[in-house]
Amino acid sequence: MHEQHYLAIDLGAESGRIMSAKIGSNGISLVEQHRFLNEPVKVGSTMYWDVLSLWRGIKNGIARAIRAGGPIHGVGVDTWGVDFGLIDQNGDLIGNPVHYRDQRTEGMVEKFFQRMPRSQLYSVAGIQTMQINTLFQLAYMAEHRTEILERARHLLYIPDLLNYWLSGHLSNEYTIASTSQMLNARTRQYDSHILNAIPIRAALLPALTAPGTVIGTLLPGAVDGALQGGIPVIAVGSHDTASAVAGVPAAGDGWLFISSGTWSLLGAEIDEPILTPAAAALNLTNEGGVGGKIRLIKNIPGMWLLQECRRAWEAEGQCYDYAELVKMAAAAPAHKACIDPDYPPFSQPGGMPQKIADYCRQTAQPIPESPGQTTRVILESLAAAYARVAAMITSVTGKRYARICIVGGGSQNDLLNAFTADATGMEVLAGPVEATAIGNVITQAIAVGQLQSLAQARQLIARTAQIREFTPRHSDVWLAMAEKHKHLFATQAKE
Repeated sequence: MHEQHYLAIDLGAESGRIMSAKIGSNGISLVEQHRFLNEPVKVGSTMYWDVLSLWRGIKNGIARAIRAGGPIHGVGVDTWGVDFGLIDQNGDLIGNPVHYRDQRTEGMVEKFFQRMPRSQLYSVAGIQTMQINTLFQLAYMAEHRTEILERARHLLYIPDLLNYWLSGHLSNEYTIASTSQMLNARTRQYDSHILNAIPIRAALLPALTAPGTVIGTLLPGAVDGALQGGIPVIAVGSHDTASAVAGVPAAGDGWLFISSGTWSLLGAEIDEPILTPAAAALNLTNEGGVGGKIRLIKNIPGMWLLQECRRAWEAEGQCYDYAELVKMAAAAPAHKACIDPDYPPFSQPGGMPQKIADYCRQTAQPIPESPGQTTRVILESLAAAYARVAAMITSVTGKRYARICIVGGGSQNDLLNAFTADATGMEVLAGPVEATAIGNVITQAIAVGQLQSLAQARQLIARTAQIREFTPRHSDVWLAMAEKHKHLFATQAKE
């Protein structure tokens, strides 16, 4: 196999980076060309993404990769889901994209369900109802910001907006569009009944593009300085989780995955959506995947809880890196308290250690007294949440899963990996850390014909990636903790 060179533009909730990847017979090698912060900006009461800062970081990163030498065979973008920019008739961005954690969608879920019942929406879209979803952001705009929607000619999700600036091509990639809760899960197209209930014009939404499609070539204005001509811009699994799952080095169907980062997304790869009442009751989501697959998943607030605690402690003059916090957590007492990661106050930034302490006080549990104890509570509670969701997936698919593949930045947390093995009773395989970038570039390689299939690509990943294994222990202790969680969450649901 002749070696080829690709660029993955990978934007997360905390940072963005440009990864340079070489794919050949010996495997996949990655080099980080550029990393830059992704810091939301609050103006008045609204929280925005600083999309122009991100664009500057992307341009600088591409320029660095070109200067590093060697022809580039493709560029692809992946980002978080649900958020979008609006383009006017002149092709210009209208305002700044609003952050999904902005509070404008509060109350919109209930209002929308007055127009389309929850059960009907799930039977069509099959997506986990979360107030951050594009559907509810647009429902807010349709009610409060109609003048902006009237000016808009195109809605582009964040990776599609960046692809537009890179190539001049207008389209919505399927996996990122599937996070919107506006697609028909069976037809894999926008659903007119959902759009009418928002309401928004169908013409606002460009045609959908499958992951692995060459959509254009890099425009000269996408980088400053000299540019190699004719570099393909490729629609990859533009939702970062779609790329991360594509980068899982597993074969067959006896595995679950966790894409572990700011969010933890736990699920299984399936061929067709599961839209049963049981799946609806569990609020599972059927999102688009690479290679024609569906990702049956549930979103769990992941390292967000620890990220927010770390920010709060730093503001108080206590600066810890993640390795220090994990070391302190390992030395802290086990199973003293547990929290529900989905507890609504945890979703908003600010004061996370105090919110966790308040939760423990309200549920008559011991209050963590140090950063190490708080970190342990978070990690144990995430592992318990993983066990609950793994059981949900098993119940609706009817399949038995022997192992969980954890990929992404959170896979480096060996304490959480060990807790996850203990809580689920499954073998845990951790890595690769760079699964999102790897999934991005293998999709490009399939698009240009270097690789023939996702299965072939995963075999190549398995030969390259460093995987760490964790075997379950202490099952009785974790079963008792699971019962404690079940009681707490049932009580909380009644309040």
